[in-house]
Amino acid sequence: MTERTDALQRLRRANEAAVLGELRRSGALSRTELKERVGLSRTTLFAIVSHLLERNAVVEQPAPDPEQPRGRGRPALVISLNSRGAELIGIDLQRHRIHVVVANCAHEIVGRYSAPVPADSGAAERAAQAIRAVEELVRRENISLAPVQGIGLGLPGFVQNPASGDPRTMTPFAGHVVAELSRHFDAPVLTDNNSRLAALAEVTWGAARGFDNAVYLRWSEGVGGGLVVNGALVHGAHGVAGEIGHTSCDPEGKPCHCGGRGCLEGLISVPALLAACADRGVMAQDAAELLALATEGVPEVADVIRTAAVTAGRVLAALAAQVDPECIVVYGEPAALDSLVLTPIREQLAALSLPSAPRAIEVRGSTLDGEAAALGGVALLLRTTGQNLEELLGRPAADAPAAPDGGIAR
Repeated sequence: MTERTDALQRLRRANEAAVLGELRRSGALSRTELKERVGLSRTTLFAIVSHLLERNAVVEQPAPDPEQPRGRGRPALVISLNSRGAELIGIDLQRHRIHVVVANCAHEIVGRYSAPVPADSGAAERAAQAIRAVEELVRRENISLAPVQGIGLGLPGFVQNPASGDPRTMTPFAGHVVAELSRHFDAPVLTDNNSRLAALAEVTWGAARGFDNAVYLRWSEGVGGGLVVNGALVHGAHGVAGEIGHTSCDPEGKPCHCGGRGCLEGLISVPALLAACADRGVMAQDAAELLALATEGVPEVADVIRTAAVTAGRVLAALAAQVDPECIVVYGEPAALDSLVLTPIREQLAALSLPSAPRAIEVRGSTLDGEAAALGGVALLLRTTGQNLEELLGRPAADAPAAPDGGIAR
């Protein structure tokens, strides 16, 4: 009985996907036109359309044909996608900021929201922050939440419990946030480390689009990362794969909050760069001022950042020797300095990562900016449903991104 129920659910989802796909390709259609194009029986088609209408995934309205003479009967009705319906929600709940993106049933981004959030909040307050952010976006953009099918959530730090023998067991913090979001929005919530989700977004729509093997380095207040191998996001046995920032560069170095010593994060994070500049007599208050000084060519600052890029390059070179990526994407404030940061990384890769092997590894700056992990939440939902991203999204090549209001890439 269970197998039969599962089969019927898969068939219904396939039929829904066929109807939504035809509406996406053809625009508004009558039920009769949909029946002919999709090849479903009248009973099945009407049941599918009724379910989609209940979810607000589609809308039914009079056919927009002003030349057609008005009759005494009811006007012809057509079915179209609900462009203002939130079907997929991606959230990146960072320590200091939250990003939210909403995709409709055509898998087009119809809303974006970003705001600062208080740091060091507990799980209950973090969940409340995420709920408020989604509702504020809905209010601003007049979006309907009725068709929500899932939420993809990015969180910093561990999401799966490394001490558990079950890789599906979440940390108490992540579990609480997921439960609150699921309860409030009555939708399933999939979650992962936000750097990993950003890696998934980059290979789906960003700088690593078209590559099945990529490394993502998130270089900001903290240092994280994500690995995509053979097209799949790598989690590892305990859910901690891709923690590039906690590669030990000096076993005798300073203690790290992860419990290790001399970690990459402690050497190259933005706070570490600011401290290194201060040691050289150059004071910068934040990342923006640091970048401004580097752009102006202040030698002490440029040297600090170049040295950090060399250190990052050595770690990435060692990693590249193990996972053999086609592309490495660097995101964060230092990456905005382009050649000052990316060139030393390329040089370290060329010198230290199997230099005798005839291969090329692209090193690129991120093209998705701060909302990458939120977009990664949407990508996670799409991949989990087993749908074809290329067909659904029809995204242009990475070197020709769509306009900001035309889809996901920007």
